[in-house]
Amino acid sequence: MVKQMAAETEAGLAQPPRKPRLSLFFATACGAGYLPKAPGTWGSLVGVAIYCALTNIYTRPALDLYLHDVYYVVVGWPAVPIVALVLAFLGVVTASRVAKFTGKKDPQFVVIDEVSGQFLTYFFALVPLNWKYLALGFILFRLFDIWKPFPARQSECLPGGWGIMADDWIAAIYAAIGIWIARMLGL
Repeated sequence: MVKQMAAETEAGLAQPPRKPRLSLFFATACGAGYLPKAPGTWGSLVGVAIYCALTNIYTRPALDLYLHDVYYVVVGWPAVPIVALVLAFLGVVTASRVAKFTGKKDPQFVVIDEVSGQFLTYFFALVPLNWKYLALGFILFRLFDIWKPFPARQSECLPGGWGIMADDWIAAIYAAIGIWIARMLGL
């Protein structure tokens, strides 16, 4: 295929595919996916940073919840769910474009899925800016992202960016459940 495209390009019959620079920028989380050693971990750290920055900006409680007689104050509402949706949408679109450009199903340098998954972990668990919950969420998300329990591994078969993103969203759900369990145990 590559040789055929090169021959067609030399003959002036076809243009080489354009590099999707903007998609690469977002899919690699501003280049974090190019960092050496464990790009997924770097992507998760970008997700932690975005969540911390966003909830730090919106420090005034915007939503009060009572769940099982426990009072939760949600900061960053409604910005946090909006950013979660934007990250998910950007992830599907940019990961699809980059995967198509590279010809790989899930390129290792695409880390927008980890950014989105880590962010969703904290959002689903209503995590306050507390280093213990942030660290627990980070560890649990990375564990479930690597382990890929059912149905995370099976979701990788979805087409394009959906397959790249869905396993991390499922890992986020598992990690959020782990945080809720830790909270119920009083940790």
